Amino acid sequence: MIAAGKKLVSLGVSRLSRIRQKALLLGALICMVGFSAAATAAEDNAITSISANQQGANVIVKISFKRPLSSQPTAFSILSPARIAFDFVGVGNATGKTSQDISLGDVRNVLLAQADDRSRLVFNLKRTLSYATAMDGNALIVTIDGSGSLASPVNAAGMPVQPAARTASVAGPAAAAPLLNGKPALRDIDFRRGTAGEGRVVIDLPNAQVGVDVRQQGQTIVVDFLKTSLPDVLRRKLDVGDFGTPVKTISTVTQGENVRMIIEPKGLWEQSAYQSDSQLVIEVKPLKEDPNKLAQGTQGYRGDKLSLNFQNVEVRSVLQVIADFTGLNIITSDTVGGNLTLRLKDVPWDQALDIVMQAKGLDMRKNGTVIWIAPKDELLTKEKLELEQRSQIAELEPLRTESFQLNYQKADAFKKIFGIDDAGGGGGGGGGKKNSILSSRGSAVIDPRTNQLFVTDTPTILQNIRNLVQKVDIASRQVLIEARMVEANDGFSRNLGVKLGFGFNSRNVNSGGSQVAPINGIVPGSSGNSVNLPAAPATGTAGSVALTLFNSAASKFISLELSALEADGQGKIISSPRVVTADQQKALIEQGVEIPYQNATSSGATSVEFKKANLKLEVTPQITPDGNVILTVDVTNDSVGDIVPGGVAINTKHVQTQVQVENGGTVVIGGIYTQTVSNAVSKIPLLGDIPVLGYLFKNSAVTNKRTELLIFLTPKVVIDRIAAH
Repeated sequence: MIAAGKKLVSLGVSRLSRIRQKALLLGALICMVGFSAAATAAEDNAITSISANQQGANVIVKISFKRPLSSQPTAFSILSPARIAFDFVGVGNATGKTSQDISLGDVRNVLLAQADDRSRLVFNLKRTLSYATAMDGNALIVTIDGSGSLASPVNAAGMPVQPAARTASVAGPAAAAPLLNGKPALRDIDFRRGTAGEGRVVIDLPNAQVGVDVRQQGQTIVVDFLKTSLPDVLRRKLDVGDFGTPVKTISTVTQGENVRMIIEPKGLWEQSAYQSDSQLVIEVKPLKEDPNKLAQGTQGYRGDKLSLNFQNVEVRSVLQVIADFTGLNIITSDTVGGNLTLRLKDVPWDQALDIVMQAKGLDMRKNGTVIWIAPKDELLTKEKLELEQRSQIAELEPLRTESFQLNYQKADAFKKIFGIDDAGGGGGGGGGKKNSILSSRGSAVIDPRTNQLFVTDTPTILQNIRNLVQKVDIASRQVLIEARMVEANDGFSRNLGVKLGFGFNSRNVNSGGSQVAPINGIVPGSSGNSVNLPAAPATGTAGSVALTLFNSAASKFISLELSALEADGQGKIISSPRVVTADQQKALIEQGVEIPYQNATSSGATSVEFKKANLKLEVTPQITPDGNVILTVDVTNDSVGDIVPGGVAINTKHVQTQVQVENGGTVVIGGIYTQTVSNAVSKIPLLGDIPVLGYLFKNSAVTNKRTELLIFLTPKVVIDRIAAH
C-alpha cells in the first residue's frame, strides 16, 4: 500500500508461456492502484457507483454513496499534471473498481484508492479546469467546467443548486480582492523551506478566480498571473540561496496586463504546483545525483513512478503494461517485435517508455490520449509522404481574396512581409518573392489611401495573415518625456592696478611728465604717469583712488592712482523641453536660431549657408514588460559664440546615451563640468619684485569660473483611459 500520486508495479516474468505471462501481467496490474487487496473496509459508508454525462462544455459526475455524507470531502487540485482530488474520511470503496474511464470533454478518467478509513478519488484532466460540488441526497454532484470559466454547481437533474464547494483553477470560493489600477492585486509572496530540503514559494492570490500559468522554461520556472496587478512592495527580487534549497532567486515583475514570477533553481530539481482556495504553492524538490547514471539532469519526465522487472518478455507486452498503467491508448505498428529484458525501479512511466523505445529503435507520435509507436524510419517515411501530399494539395487548393483593414499600423509596413520592394516590385505570383509570408501562388496589393491590404492566397495563408494582423495592428502605448537641462555658472574675478606719477620742475630742469605752463606762478606738475599699469577687467569698470602730493615752491610733486575691481557672479540657465511619442518611435523637438555664413563653391563663387544653433531633444522610448522605459536619447544644446573671421563660432554641448528608467522616475543621464582658473600679472622688471613696494609697479588679475551642465530625464507612460475602463 502506497500513498496516492505514486504507483508501484513489481513484475517478475520468467520464460513462461504467453498465456501465463499475460496472466501474471494482469495480476500485477491490480497492484498498481495503490492499495492492498487485503484491505477491508470497516467503514459505515461507502462509494457505490460513479457515473458521468456531458452538458454542453461541462462534465457532470455523480458519485453515489450508501448513505448521505456526514461532512464535506476535502478537495484540492494539482496544476501539473492537471488533477482534481477528493478525500472522503470514513468512506470505503464498494464499487469493485479502482479506475473508471470517462473520456468526456477534458476529463480522462477517475481513479479510486482506499487506505485505512479514507478513500481518495482523483480526476485526471487534460488541462486545469474549475469545478463545483453540490450534495443531492445520497450523491455528490461534481461539475467540471470545460469552458475555462468559474463552474456553477448543479444537481443530478442538471438544475443549479447552492454550491457545497467551488473553485477556479483549483479550490476555494471567490473572495473580495484588493484592486490596483482596476485589477486584483497579489496579496503576499513568501518563501519557506520544507523538511526534506524543498523550497516552497507561497503566493496569496487576490481570489480563487485568478488564472495561473505555471511552466518550465529551460532551467527556470515561469509563473504568469493573468490580468492581475503587483503592489510596489512586492515588486522585488528575493535572494533565498541561504535557505539550503534548490531555489536561488525569485523575481516578480509586471508584464503588460499580467504579473510574471521567475523562479531560478540550481542543481538537479523537479517542481510541482498546487492551490488551495486563494493560496498557490510552488514546490521545488531537490534530486539526488546517482554516480552510476550515465547522464545527470532533469529530462522533463513527470509521469507517476512504477517499477518493472522483465526477463525476455515481448516488447508488445511491456507496452501493454504501460498502457494499462497510464490509461492511454497505445497503438503499436505491426513491424514492432522482439523481446526485452529490463529492470526498472521507481522511475516515471514516461521515462520507462522512452527507455523501451530507445532500446528497440522505436519512436512515437502522440495525439490526445492516443500514442502510435512504430520504428523511427517508418514514422519518418510516413511523415515525409504526408508532407508531400500536403504540398501537392496546397498547389491545387483554390485561391481566395480577402481585404484587411488596418486601424493603427500603416499599410506600407507590410511591404517587407509580402516581399514588396520600394519600387513596387514583388508581391505577385511566382517564385520571385523572398522572405514573403505569401505562397508561391499568392499576391498582395497595398492601398495607402484607405490603409487596407488586399491579399489573394490559399485559406491557410489567409488565416496566418489574419492572425498576424490581429497581433500587430494594436494601439501603441505613448510616453511623455520631460527633459530639464540646467546650466549653472559660478564666476569670481579680481583685478588690481596702479598709476604712479612723479615730477620735478625748475627753470632749467624738468623731469617726470610733460611740461605744463605755470598757473599764477605755480607749476601744477606733470600730466604724464611714470608707471601706468591700471586694472583692466574683462567686464565692468574698475574703480580708482588717486592721491597727489606736491610742493608748489619747489615745483615737486608725486601722484598715485589705485584702480581695482572684484566681481562675483552666479547664474543659472534652465531649458525644459518635453515631447510625447509612441512606444519605440523616435521623437524630435528643437528650438533655436540659424546662423548664416559664406561658403566658397568649386567655381570660386560664394554661397550663403546656414548653421543651426539650437536646443534639440531626440528620444526613442521603449516600454519594457515590467513597466520601465528604456530611453535612447540625443540631446544638443548649442549657442552663439564669438565672432570669428568668416562667421560666428557655435558653442556646442552634446550628450548621447541609452538608459533604463522606471515609470515616473528621474535620472541624470550626463553632465559637462568645466572650470577656468587664471592668475595674470603685469609688472615692471626688478621694481615689481620689490616686497610690498613692488605692488606700485605691477597689476594682477585673478579669474576663477565654473560652468556645469546637468540633464535630467523623466519618462511617464501615458495611461490609456479608454483601455483602463
